Amino acid sequence: MLPLAISKHLRVFTLAAMTLFAARPALCSDTVARDSVRLTPESLSNGAPCLITVVLHEEASEVTGNWQGHPVVFFANTDHRTWFALAGVDVEVHPGHYPLTVDAVLKDGAHQTLRKDVDVEEAPYEKVPLSVPDKFVEPNAVALKKIAANKIVKDKAFANSASQPVWSGNFRPPLHLAPESDSFGNQRIFNGKLDSVHRGLDYRAKMRTPVAAINSGRVVLARPLYYEGGCVIIDHGLGLMSIYMHLAKIEVAVGKKVRRGQTIALSGASGRATGPHLHLGIRWEGSYLDPAKLFQIQMPQVR
Repeated sequence: MLPLAISKHLRVFTLAAMTLFAARPALCSDTVARDSVRLTPESLSNGAPCLITVVLHEEASEVTGNWQGHPVVFFANTDHRTWFALAGVDVEVHPGHYPLTVDAVLKDGAHQTLRKDVDVEEAPYEKVPLSVPDKFVEPNAVALKKIAANKIVKDKAFANSASQPVWSGNFRPPLHLAPESDSFGNQRIFNGKLDSVHRGLDYRAKMRTPVAAINSGRVVLARPLYYEGGCVIIDHGLGLMSIYMHLAKIEVAVGKKVRRGQTIALSGASGRATGPHLHLGIRWEGSYLDPAKLFQIQMPQVR
């Protein structure tokens, strides 16, 4: 049997050791907890835009990611520990589990990888029958040539986006009084034939209603197209663009910088349209997102 004094000291040492080892996992978990990836909104469906926020416990010089095969470029708060990116789920993506991978280059040159598995649900889109002139359903050879030329023009406009966010603050609707008419994501049935998924949001706008830029950016296309009619495309940076279609008059030119709320055109019924209205599309890295949901996201105040 050990002497009483030694036995007492041994019990104290054992208790201290147990406390120390019990504390270590908590310290490790706390460090990991400070490195996080958050999505706003937390619940996503096909066609939903989202704000991705990455919080790091160390400063980073660069943060990039990969989401459904698309590159994601982040921009930093001034502390370089909080980084943001706008991304989204294409309207035609099937529901399922999709991994989001984030790679951070820390100030000391080390790399840190974060991963988040994101559930994508199926949105309840509908089928909508529409009647348009037959030339927009079965275009002739001359029209097909115009459509092919238009695709080259659009692909060129979509090809280059600013490497930094050009937008500032929240995105706002292009019209204030006109109600939405056709929901984003609906399947369009033109003259009885299923044509495509509606990749934008339509507004009931009278002829020649002023149309405003939804946020700051640079005009990358401003001209009439076969299906789109009068069309303006604004680059907001980091692969995010807004598209305004069926315009009666265009009041901006390619290369011009515009600010949020600035009038860029007058609404109309040009192109494949059933009547006067404005079609607004949101495109991110080739994916089409729901404009109405973008307007609901509170953008970060970077400082």
